Amino acid sequence: MLPLIFLPQIPSVGVLTALCALAWFLAGGKKKLLMVSAIALISFSWGAFQGGIQIEQINALQGMSRNVTATLQTINLGNASEQSQFFKIENLEGQRVFPPVMFRTKWREGGENLRAGQRWQMKVSLRPVHSLLNEGGFDAQRWALSQHAPLTATIQSAELLDNNSTLRQQFIQRVQQGMPPLENTPVLVALAFGEKGLIQGPEKLLLQRTGIAHLVAISGLHIGIAALFGWWLARGLQFVMPARMIDYRFPLLVSCTFLLTYTWLSGGNAPALRAALAVSMWLILRFFRIRCHPWQIWLWGTALLLLLDPMKLLSDSFWLSCFAVASLVFWFQWAPLPARFKHRWYWSFLRWGHLQAGMTFLLLPIQIGIFHGVNVFSFLANMWAVPVVSLITVPLVLFSLLANLLPACWLINAKTLVWQLSDSSLSLAMWGIKPFAVGWTPLGESFLLLSLLGWPVIICWRLLPVKHSLSLICSLCALSVAWLIRIPPERWRVDMLDVGHGLSVLISRNGKGILYDTGNRWEGGSAAEQNIIPFLNQRDIQLEQIIISHNDMDHRGGLEPLQTRYPDARLRESSISGQNHLKCIAGEQFRWQGLMFKVLWPERPEADARNNESCVIRVSEGAFSLLLTGDIEAQTEKALIMKWRQDLQATVLQVPHHGSNTSSTPPFLRTVKAVTSLASASRFNKWHLPAHKVVSRYNKARYDWHSTSVSGQLSLFIYDDYWTIKGLRDQLNPRWYHRQFGVSGDNE
Repeated sequence: MLPLIFLPQIPSVGVLTALCALAWFLAGGKKKLLMVSAIALISFSWGAFQGGIQIEQINALQGMSRNVTATLQTINLGNASEQSQFFKIENLEGQRVFPPVMFRTKWREGGENLRAGQRWQMKVSLRPVHSLLNEGGFDAQRWALSQHAPLTATIQSAELLDNNSTLRQQFIQRVQQGMPPLENTPVLVALAFGEKGLIQGPEKLLLQRTGIAHLVAISGLHIGIAALFGWWLARGLQFVMPARMIDYRFPLLVSCTFLLTYTWLSGGNAPALRAALAVSMWLILRFFRIRCHPWQIWLWGTALLLLLDPMKLLSDSFWLSCFAVASLVFWFQWAPLPARFKHRWYWSFLRWGHLQAGMTFLLLPIQIGIFHGVNVFSFLANMWAVPVVSLITVPLVLFSLLANLLPACWLINAKTLVWQLSDSSLSLAMWGIKPFAVGWTPLGESFLLLSLLGWPVIICWRLLPVKHSLSLICSLCALSVAWLIRIPPERWRVDMLDVGHGLSVLISRNGKGILYDTGNRWEGGSAAEQNIIPFLNQRDIQLEQIIISHNDMDHRGGLEPLQTRYPDARLRESSISGQNHLKCIAGEQFRWQGLMFKVLWPERPEADARNNESCVIRVSEGAFSLLLTGDIEAQTEKALIMKWRQDLQATVLQVPHHGSNTSSTPPFLRTVKAVTSLASASRFNKWHLPAHKVVSRYNKARYDWHSTSVSGQLSLFIYDDYWTIKGLRDQLNPRWYHRQFGVSGDNE
């Protein structure tokens, strides 16, 4: 099924049918290679078929208003109005929908009454999922497909049909109502139920930056603790049972019951399901006294998960979990501790350190690949936090959940005490990791190859003589360093980032960069944090200057986080500002990394620069030039033609004002005479930009039209004697799950 990650498009049903027929023919052969080939073809066809179903559902369901019957899937933790709600469609216009498909929406009012399990009759406007697409950024479109939620919806009307909530929602509410006020309630709720919606702001950032965010996701560690908790309870009961009733299978059955119950409480999230499947498989093998190799269990578990849901291949969580378990098996087999350290209790801390060192070392590739950075102190943070949370907090939380199943009144005080002890232990863990938060180091794709060295180094160390191992390891290190310091083929590069409705253009050369505008800002985030900084980290760009075209929030919204991340970057703007800021006034010129920057507008600084006072800059080197225009409108375009007619000519034009009809006048386009135009706009924006009239003007003037709403990130590569432009969605990273699903167009 691995090709599903790289395919540019899903094969047609006819092709998949032909592959299945070929697999049937190969399966009739007696050779093992033919059988393996048949299994591979069947597996690929099954995965591709599942992906094709989602595409068909998107095309069938998106469009005009629809009447649907849907069941709410999102657990309400008391903040329903602040989070996205997921609904599973059961019926569409009276017709049953199979397989079930989900849509995501924002519940505007009355969110406190939402409960998972409620059935609603709705009139909704469905549209395909679409995400911003930049190198290093979060791929929300891929994630949505992995969750079988390929649609978003605007609710026009809704009527509650059935107010009954799920047993899990009822139990979570009961537990929340019985919890005393605690300092770490959000994290405790996450540990108990796998629901992380209450973890916000600094607390969330601390967990991510210290590398212990895995502790608040119910995964293998917690499922294993739940199983062990059940085993201890069963062994305790066996002490008071008659000897004839004592059997080795009783603790295994109780362990399995506990881990399955805890998995149900977690909502059956992907990491918990994977862990439950693996541990259950191990318990079943022990039950029937079957001995298996750890790699067999890992392979069986992975294969079964993918057969049940091939779309898990698109989930980073799936890869993180599988990679973590594989790393553990590999580490214990290829780099074990000496036998004398494996048994005595006083070597426990050393054994734990050995385990954590292996996880830290071998998980570096996936840490850099998914999170684009590592914490150099994550080993110490995990050495402190994991034992406290795993050995104290989680067992106390499990005891509290068990106590909530018993209605006895005398347990109320006991439950309160246990929750307080859980909170105190968690406070101890959080206190210990705070000093390590400063160790977070962003790393780009250049370090990815270097991080992979851990695996071959261990293999060389174990399999080859010392002399050969050293020479091979040195060769691998030399190759990695050469990759790290490689010179890009292009002389310089321009990237228009996909920041939705806003603008952000990066000009980079020799690992340095100048950023023109910083995108938008909203409550709880900004384009800088979600798109720009991850992109800069991915490409290892050191930002030296930030240019703000004007004061509209969709152009300067991300300035503050960028200045925090890059304090040495100089700020240039046309507004009257601090003395240390560089001015953006017509006539100014400066040279940077061999490129010439010439300011064409505005003529004077403004107290509050708006659209027509946007900072217009022409960037040039040799035969190539780029004209950055911000949000200028027809009035400024006319003034620029009168004053700078010759200097306006450029190879590439940034489309003014996101393609608004107030800009891009025909005389301006004829004066610039560009080959290519780049528009920054969001796909489903409420202003319907770029306007159809404007796109027609560019086509009539024989400009090549490119838009972030269609192509995602747009990248210009300037070489010695030519240049080229590529879009991330259709050229740099063409994948079937990156497609612009539904009706195509620039201003849907």
